[in-house]
Amino acid sequence: MAACYLLEGQGSVAVIEAGTNHSVPRIQALLQARGWSLEQVSHVMVTHVHLDHAGGAGTLMALCPRAQLVVHPRGARHMVAPERLEASVRQVYGDAVFDRDYGTLVPVSEHRVLALDDGASLSVGGRSLLFRHTPGHARHHFCIWDARTRGWFTGDTFGLCYRGFDGPQGPFIVPTTTPVQFDPPALKASIALLMARSPDWMYLTHFGRIAASARLASDLQAHIDGLVAIARDCAQREHREAAMATAMMARFLGAAQAQEVGLDPTTVEALLANDVALNAQGLACWLDQQRR
Repeated sequence: MAACYLLEGQGSVAVIEAGTNHSVPRIQALLQARGWSLEQVSHVMVTHVHLDHAGGAGTLMALCPRAQLVVHPRGARHMVAPERLEASVRQVYGDAVFDRDYGTLVPVSEHRVLALDDGASLSVGGRSLLFRHTPGHARHHFCIWDARTRGWFTGDTFGLCYRGFDGPQGPFIVPTTTPVQFDPPALKASIALLMARSPDWMYLTHFGRIAASARLASDLQAHIDGLVAIARDCAQREHREAAMATAMMARFLGAAQAQEVGLDPTTVEALLANDVALNAQGLACWLDQQRR
């Protein structure tokens, strides 16, 4: 699941995040409901090429004949020739999960792909967007600054936030450390880069718009340090991934309780179970990379 966004401009509209192939009919329906034709889509932008963000890009681009696909330079080749990316994801999650969650990846013609360097700007429908490379979650990740709303489209750099967890202290946020390029110092630096612009809003892919705050950034930084400590503590255990998942869940449950999220621990655990499992896989990959 992903929150995809429309940037509505003067005579054209852009889509930020394509989600999976299952997301495309919803994007089509939203465009129609807002009065836009597929021919008016000028750009499809993906913050990185993980398939919950970019798996539907090829299908969506095939429907939008005038659109350019905007992507990080490290991810562009995977959009043009997705076979290697698909094989990698199948190896991590298995064929059954891949077929169920993502479907067939559709390649995008190279001449329709726009790979943007760090600091590049792009005019979309009369509004200026700034693209900053934000490694840490993935090396092929950028975030998009919209000066009009003073907000960042954050992809996975600014963590994930289930809005049902919102409580009297505001949103509850945790980092995402999914395989295979988690880099703790880089992720912390990218969070600091986003906050340096004093944003008003963060537009999270998981999930929705939240007010930017130093508290949320601090929570993310602390959780990153905490997850690194968990990984190191569990590194030599026989079933290290399961041990990391158990310790991570305990940490998140404690944080949720301290923040008075208003949900019972059983519900919180059920909602976070999949993310915790993926995070543990990513921590295991990170541990293996430290040994090389």
